[in-house]
Parts: sequence; structure tokens; C-alpha cells
Amino acid sequence: MQLQKILLGIVASASVASLGIAGCTSPQLEAEAQAPTSTTQSPAAPTPPQERQPDVPYVPTPQPVVDAMLKLAEVGKNDVLYDLGSGDGRIPVTAAQRYGTQSVGIDINPQRIREAKENAQSSGVSDRVQFRQQDLFGTDLSQASVVTLYLLPDINLKLRPKLLQELKPGTRIVSHSFDMGEWKPQRVEQVNGSTIYLWTVPENVPENLRS
Repeated sequence: MQLQKILLGIVASASVASLGIAGCTSPQLEAEAQAPTSTTQSPAAPTPPQERQPDVPYVPTPQPVVDAMLKLAEVGKNDVLYDLGSGDGRIPVTAAQRYGTQSVGIDINPQRIREAKENAQSSGVSDRVQFRQQDLFGTDLSQASVVTLYLLPDINLKLRPKLLQELKPGTRIVSHSFDMGEWKPQRVEQVNGSTIYLWTVPENVPENLRS
């Protein structure tokens, strides 16, 4: 009888121990089951760098002023015209339409470039006009014989050394609204309330204009 009680006590202790173990491990397993699984993910693709903001706001040159600028520069079919800050492309497109000029428009804004290409195509001059999404300060201007501008006074001054360094003597530069400081224009005209300026790149550039 005593042995039977001892055996029953051993069985009962084992059962309690088993229950104790189950009570400790079950919540742990449940927690592990609910925990997020760690997975290896491919790194996110790098975000392309944002375009530099334009130096000037987009304000289209009125068509009568475009016409006067091209006339003042005496643009012809043998010229290569570069329009810096070309916007919707109206200056290059007009030069190609009226004078058969090979023209290049430079603009940093991709939306303006899309508009300009559409305008060139609808005007039937895509074979004579190209548009480049570029920073005008990084553009090679050496092929231009005419340069047109509608920028701001400080941008004109910042651009002046580049123009005088890269453009060939005899290249004509026409600016809508703003001059170039100490570099005095050859001609100044008023058109529909706007002022336009003309310069010709000299053979010998004065030292004070180089910077």
C-alpha cells in the first residue's frame, strides 16, 4: 500500500511538471509564430537626381519681339542660331520657318523641351531645329553665329565671359529686355514696349569684359 502511494505521487509530480513545461513554452512558441519573419530585400533603386532649377522664370517672348530680334541680328539661312532659355521654342522655330536657319534651343526644363519639339514638328521645321535639355552654362556655344537671350541682368553678366570666350568674332548676340553691363550694345531698339539689344563679338575682347 505504501509503495502504491509512492508510485502515484511520482506520476502526479511528473504530470504537474509536464503541465508546467507546457505552460512556459506554449506562449513563447505562439509569440515566435506571430513575430514578423526577417527576409532579405533588394535595396531600393536610387532616385534620379533632380534637375537644377531654372535660373529664370518662364515668360514667353511676344511674337513681334521675336520677329524684331531676328531682324536686328540679320539672321539668314547660313546662320546657326542658339537660343539660350528657349522655352516653347518660338525663336528657333521662327528662324527656321522664315529664314531657313539651322537653330538650336537650350532649356533646362524638360516640359519646355517637350513643348518646343511639338511646336517644331507642327510647324514642319523639325529637320532644321533641335532642342536640348541642358544647363546653358554647360553648353558648348562655339558653333553659333547668332545667339538670342531672354534671361535676367545677373544671368547675362554671369554668361558674358562664356559668350566672349566661346563665340567666334562676328557672332551676333541679341537680348530681350536686359543689357550686359559694361559691354555696351551696338544697337538698341524699342518694340511694343520691349527693349532689345544687339552686340557683335569683337576680334579683341577688352580685359574688363572677360570676367
